Amino acid sequence: MLASTLMLIALLCAGVFLPVPYAEMSPGPTVNTLGEHGGEPVLQISGHRTYPTDGHLNMTTVRVTSADYRMNLVEAVYGWLAHDDKVVPHDTLYPDGQTEEQSSQENAEEFSQSQESAKVAALKELGIPVTSWVIVSTVVKGSPAQGRLHAGDVIKAVDGTAVKQPSDVAKLVTRHKPGQDVVFTIVPAKDQAAAEKQHRTATATKDVTITTARSHDTGAERAVVGISAGTDHTFPFDIDIKLADVGGPSAGLMFALGIYDKLTPGSLTGGKFVAGTGTIDDDGKVGPIGGVEMKTVGARDQGARYFLTPADNCAAAAKDTPSGLTLVKVGTIHDALAALKDIRSGNTGALPKCTR
Repeated sequence: MLASTLMLIALLCAGVFLPVPYAEMSPGPTVNTLGEHGGEPVLQISGHRTYPTDGHLNMTTVRVTSADYRMNLVEAVYGWLAHDDKVVPHDTLYPDGQTEEQSSQENAEEFSQSQESAKVAALKELGIPVTSWVIVSTVVKGSPAQGRLHAGDVIKAVDGTAVKQPSDVAKLVTRHKPGQDVVFTIVPAKDQAAAEKQHRTATATKDVTITTARSHDTGAERAVVGISAGTDHTFPFDIDIKLADVGGPSAGLMFALGIYDKLTPGSLTGGKFVAGTGTIDDDGKVGPIGGVEMKTVGARDQGARYFLTPADNCAAAAKDTPSGLTLVKVGTIHDALAALKDIRSGNTGALPKCTR
């Protein structure tokens, strides 16, 4: 008996002190994009007529353990047994040894991009023109472009050929051999920012010549200058999204719907409590997200009755749907608007529901 007791104590101690390579996800808070957060409206629009809204269009979140948190065996077992939590391999949330700071930075960048795409998608759905630009998204430290190009510079042309898509930049640069010069025609970031603030188009450009270098990644050898290209937009009026301490791209759909609701008369929800999730691109296509099972639980706990679910997440979400919550399948912002029309009119039998 003494040996067994000592063995049990040893196992319990091992369970408490032995770290395991896992992390935990749990339901996070939800925020009504039509309402306020931290004492100010989540969506603030000026320079264009807005309309009163009601009901809820809640974006949803997931809580995760930090990158440097080391879960022990007892916590992992408890998480596996808990209904509303999910234990996953640590590398799932923090791949390649990613630090907390790196993860936060990546999430902040994705969140910022999701806001831009939400604005574009909403305005396109309303038929309001949006001007798009190809920009320098990042500059690699120590690369030929450092000090010559800067994040936010608008790329108008490469070697005199007009640039229309971010992918055009790499295609034009790789026509060169390493060591050859490439000429970028740009609008400097500070000039573009000033023009955007005044809602006008920046016209003054300058040419920047950069000597290409040899690539050192795992792909085929090619000429590079050390930048990544992205897209920026000029909006015809101001749309600000005020929401701190949230990261990642998964609120894009709900932001787009909130913007659409504020810019159109009437109520999208008909006063109903609708929550949802999903990335969104500039064309209004809704993409899948992680942790959908946690988000449905969080939404239902806050009172949601309907959950707009990306089509690619439907099967996973439908495996364990919280009681009283209807999962609505959406693939585009247009799908979401059609579903909201059925919800506010009470025609819920027509909703495209998620199935396993």
